[in-house]
Amino acid sequence: MAVMSDRELVERIAQTTGLPPNVAERVVDDVLAWHSESVEDYVRRRHARLQLFGTRNAEAFRTIAEELRQRPFAAPELSERQLRRIVYG
Repeated sequence: MAVMSDRELVERIAQTTGLPPNVAERVVDDVLAWHSESVEDYVRRRHARLQLFGTRNAEAFRTIAEELRQRPFAAPELSERQLRRIVYG
């Protein structure tokens, strides 16, 4: 997904960090892309990552539900069943 930087934000990051504007723009683009992930994509990615490290489903779904409350995108409150349906269909 292509994300266009906010010029004012790029200027602010460049000014407050001392980064050159082109580097500040890449940083902003990267952060915006990271946070443009859909809830479903985030749940699938995090579940796969947690499973990779041996986390059991019950703990993984509790962790993901808590993380969703902290994410900057608007995510609805999802039950463990809803989380399972996103992952397993």
